[in-house]
Amino acid sequence: MSGTNVLVVDDSALMRKLIKRILTDTGEFEVCTARNGLDALEQMQRVQPDVVTLDVNMPEMDGLTCLAEIMRQDPRPVVMVSSLTEDGALVTLEALAMGAVDYVPKPGGTVSLNLEDVAADLVAKVRAAARARVRRAGGLTARLLTQRARVAAAATAPSRHARAGTARPQAAPADLVLVGASTGGPALLAEILAQLPASFPAPVIVAQHIPASFTAALARRLDEACELTVHEVTRSMPVRPGNIYVGRGDADVLVAPGAGGPVVKSVPASSAHRWHPSVDRLVASARRFADPERLVCVQLTGMGDDGAEEMAAVAAAGGRTIAEAEETAVVWGMPGELVRRGGATAVLPNHLIAAHLIDWVR
Repeated sequence: MSGTNVLVVDDSALMRKLIKRILTDTGEFEVCTARNGLDALEQMQRVQPDVVTLDVNMPEMDGLTCLAEIMRQDPRPVVMVSSLTEDGALVTLEALAMGAVDYVPKPGGTVSLNLEDVAADLVAKVRAAARARVRRAGGLTARLLTQRARVAAAATAPSRHARAGTARPQAAPADLVLVGASTGGPALLAEILAQLPASFPAPVIVAQHIPASFTAALARRLDEACELTVHEVTRSMPVRPGNIYVGRGDADVLVAPGAGGPVVKSVPASSAHRWHPSVDRLVASARRFADPERLVCVQLTGMGDDGAEEMAAVAAAGGRTIAEAEETAVVWGMPGELVRRGGATAVLPNHLIAAHLIDWVR
């Protein structure tokens, strides 16, 4: 990917220098810099960046305003670089809803002298962003109205995207839905889960790769958008219909048997897994005690292969799995790997996933 053009936008000269050096040291990127959002917009036509890294708090024009203008004028992949504070989490989630591809948290605040701690993450996310599909921003309410109409239509007719001969129309209704997501996931989760009705009979457990400081804000945003009740998993909780459980960031989320039925709990992150909450570890925990034929697994957009191995095992044991189609995935890493392993019961564009869940679970 030699020659990928990156525009680094930050009001701190030190941050611009550090980010530029981290990227240029790889030999993969040509880097220009801008001191704020206004400067970035003025440089866009000249630089024509393949990726923009964008700070949030800047004078003259802040990161969100700049992002909105980029998405309106000339959409391209944007990686937000923000602090790990609660305010930083809220702003970052708003940026993802507006069309940003991903984010890198500054480990030391606005001016982070230990940016080297996230250097590998920064390089990986900028590299992935250069290949990512940009999701145009739009009003969530308008999108949901359109997608709910699609759900109603899709629920009454088989999708041409489903793999022929793999779906089992007479399969038992599912008891549990497991969802894995990474890059591009927070905004997509809001769109898909908001389409599930309050009567949806199966609990939903989500493993979204995310920092711990972001999870509470993500759960609140999902709860505002969804008819089901959304919880951040910070302790052992009973798994009940009508609820969505979001695994806490920087930890893993597991399903386990309890005295009154299954419980979901947060446990320390496993060093054997790279991303957290680990999708593979979540699915493996459910497979240990649940009937795989009554499990539904959904693999959404994201880098890497987390979840592919265990979801393929669910499919091989008679369960049902959905991989987001390449045509809509921001990054077709995780769902693509599930497809390559032959573990996808259905391969669906994201606007048809909710309809399939409603059909399979009812």
